[in-house]
Amino acid sequence: MSDLEPPEHARPHAPERAGAVVEPFRNAAPAPAVVSFDRRELQTILNLYGRKVAEGEWRDYAIDFTRERAVFSIFRRASEAPLFRIEKDPRLARRQGAYSVVAVTGAILKRGQDLARVIAVLDKRLKLVDV
Repeated sequence: MSDLEPPEHARPHAPERAGAVVEPFRNAAPAPAVVSFDRRELQTILNLYGRKVAEGEWRDYAIDFTRERAVFSIFRRASEAPLFRIEKDPRLARRQGAYSVVAVTGAILKRGQDLARVIAVLDKRLKLVDV
């Protein structure tokens, strides 16, 4: 190397062949697919959530999206563990159903294919009972 040549790290990188397209991330893994609620599902869940907030039962929620499942957690207070979790797990769609409602204890309250029917377990209406 002479005194007139720039150091190796300062030289511009040229493709090996003229006109070759350089692919810097050729071996990079594709981004992982994330399970999420679609607009219709989220609207169904938020309709129930809004009614329960208006009744004073629920106060906060959190949404988590992972590669395996999407989770809508419902809280009475933000500092506590979630009262209920509404989960969407597409791997279970052909078996028990993609949707489930899980209680704070981990017990599955209801599971099925139709989100509206599954979350109906959380929307118990008061009934007038004659004594």
